[in-house]
Amino acid sequence: MDVEKILKQLTLEEKAGLCSGADFWHTKGVERLGIPPLMMCDGPHGLRKQAGEGDHMGIGESIETVCYPTASALAASFDRNVLHRLGEALGQECQAEDVGMLLGPGINLKRSPLCGRNFEYFSEDPYLSGELGVSFVESLQEQGVASCVKHFAANNQETRRMSGNSRMDERTLYEMYLPAFETVVKKGKARGIMCAYNAINGIFAAENKELLTDILRKKWGYRGLVVTDWGAVKDRVQGLLAGLDLEMPGGSGSQDEKIVKAVQSGAIEESVLDQAVRNVLHLIDDYLSARRPESGIDRDKCVKLSEELSEQCAVLMKNEGTLPLKKGTKVAFIGEFAEKPRYQGAGSSHVHASAVTGALEAARDMGLEVTFARGYRAKDQGDHAELLAEAVATAANAEAAVVFAGLPDSYETEGCDRDTMALPEDQNRLIQEIVKVQPDTVVVLHGGSPVELPWIEDVPAVLCMYLGGQAVGRAAVKLLYGDQNPSGKIAETWPLRLEDNPSYLNFPGEEGWVEYREGIFVGYRYYDKKKMEVQFPFGHGLSYTEFEYSDFKLSHETIADTETLQVTCKVTNTGERSGMEALQLYVRDVESTAIRPVRELKGFEKIMLEPGESREVGFVLDKRAFASYEPKLHDWYVETGTFMIEIASSSRDIRLSGEVTVQGTIEKPIHYTKTSTVGDLMKTVKGREFMKQMMNPAQGRTEGNQSKGEKESMEENRMTTSMGEGSEKMAQNMMLEMPLSSIVSFGRMTEEQLEGLLEVLNA
Repeated sequence: MDVEKILKQLTLEEKAGLCSGADFWHTKGVERLGIPPLMMCDGPHGLRKQAGEGDHMGIGESIETVCYPTASALAASFDRNVLHRLGEALGQECQAEDVGMLLGPGINLKRSPLCGRNFEYFSEDPYLSGELGVSFVESLQEQGVASCVKHFAANNQETRRMSGNSRMDERTLYEMYLPAFETVVKKGKARGIMCAYNAINGIFAAENKELLTDILRKKWGYRGLVVTDWGAVKDRVQGLLAGLDLEMPGGSGSQDEKIVKAVQSGAIEESVLDQAVRNVLHLIDDYLSARRPESGIDRDKCVKLSEELSEQCAVLMKNEGTLPLKKGTKVAFIGEFAEKPRYQGAGSSHVHASAVTGALEAARDMGLEVTFARGYRAKDQGDHAELLAEAVATAANAEAAVVFAGLPDSYETEGCDRDTMALPEDQNRLIQEIVKVQPDTVVVLHGGSPVELPWIEDVPAVLCMYLGGQAVGRAAVKLLYGDQNPSGKIAETWPLRLEDNPSYLNFPGEEGWVEYREGIFVGYRYYDKKKMEVQFPFGHGLSYTEFEYSDFKLSHETIADTETLQVTCKVTNTGERSGMEALQLYVRDVESTAIRPVRELKGFEKIMLEPGESREVGFVLDKRAFASYEPKLHDWYVETGTFMIEIASSSRDIRLSGEVTVQGTIEKPIHYTKTSTVGDLMKTVKGREFMKQMMNPAQGRTEGNQSKGEKESMEENRMTTSMGEGSEKMAQNMMLEMPLSSIVSFGRMTEEQLEGLLEVLNA
């Protein structure tokens, strides 16, 4: 299409109409100008295409298709290639189904394990979420299908999600809740962004100019379409002024009338409306240019892909030698999820799966000797003594038992948050009773987020499948019996109990107001800073083989923050099985004036190694790897100092490390007042120069001939002699915390001199 030509031919009413949907899933068309409607679909882990009247909550039926692992599982792969393969497959299916935009991925941060939609989000870490999001977006869009990244921004709970207010300071917003979106915009070139329902610091996302224009378009250079979450608009005209392009699902047309009247009255310039229409038309034009509705899709191949991805996403959390199980061993499969696994979450992402394979069916298809007992009822939790007794007897008569447990559908769904991290009590009791009669007991977990594990010390092995898609049963069996080697790493810390979570006292807030008082200390950033014991740390995951890390190298000992640092190391598979290892690179600011986490993830790579094979792995770190967000600059800032580069198998399993000195090229601005302290002075070059002169004035020939060290020692002695021995530290702290006004009080300068000093320092 010639977008600019069409724009001139559109009536005001047609322009307004193009800024809202025709129905639940289509934009409006303008037949006389050859503008077709474009279809959007939910589907971060499987296409949810609805024909005719639709809905956005997963209630109505959708086409039969393939369900892949959900985001919580995909992130545990720590593998960009996994997300690339998924994006490619979904893009091809969108083409076959004539879908122009896929609503996903969801990259909101996991602030609390209770968020009902956590199964749709990647991680508690913004770097990991952003990098995986980029792989998904790039591969999807390579197929000619636009990605719509969601939910922008700070959409971290389901309670009051359509009207809530996420309140946080500037540093927390920029350092934790925006970076993943920034990455997919700048690096992934996402063509669609979905704004969230909630408000950020009092302004709803759909009307938030700072968010949609100042940050998204001006700071990050975004050129794509901004669409609402379904029904998120509170004020359509204010949304248009803020940078919102398309409202979905569109409603009765009253919103279009508001836009027309606002333009006619002069409340909004038509050029503002034109820009929104231009963004909609470019999206439709891209869709038409890449459209391949005649292309087909091999769903059997997609099912196989779902199984392969599930294998790479599973996390072996604990193993004391019980796994892998030996074929020929008599094994008891216990639990309803062995027969009917929980493989996806409920809500707008719910996929009408073509077929679902449970572990019991898969094991029998593979000719494995497996008995079965139901053990519990997922939809009818309670004291089912007969099921428990049957399960215990079945386990006792086997050589090993595998209990398939996890969160039922009702525990984890869009629209409401969990109120506990506990598994259903009947499942906990089942596991505890099974272990009493069968020491070789393995627990397989199904669920989209962490749970408390009161029996963990008694169980020798735990395999977490998360919500692994429709082929999760086959994947689980292959992992249990060693046909595949587990390689997943958890993308969110598993705390010992809910009360340990940093958001515990401020989730889900009061009457829709949610205070993010934990600030930047989300997930492992909090647990590591407080040196807290956790159930499983961020990045943890075991294998059936062993990996040795060696040959750590840094390209430089000192760099400026405008330069990059190359980091390399070697990894060797020292075990007897082939396997994949996800290396993690963390950066630690050794000493900082700003409060910072102990370490932060700034790189990861997943590699496959045969037994005895070695491979060199490289990383490149730029300014952002060392920076924290500085509100005084409204930008990222590197404080000159020493940084530790750590290569790890998890956030608490550091294998290699080395130091680099990074020179910051920007000085943090400080506005000095009379109540600023001497310590504040020492933070800038000008301030340090003043203190040097004040502490070492020319005091006659003898003292003037003394060395700098002698003068400083003399000054310290003068301050500490009258305070008693051992008071050096006290004297130093008293000096650093002394307000500048006290220098006048002690007669070291006049009031006029202090005023002059402040003027020079603040220039």
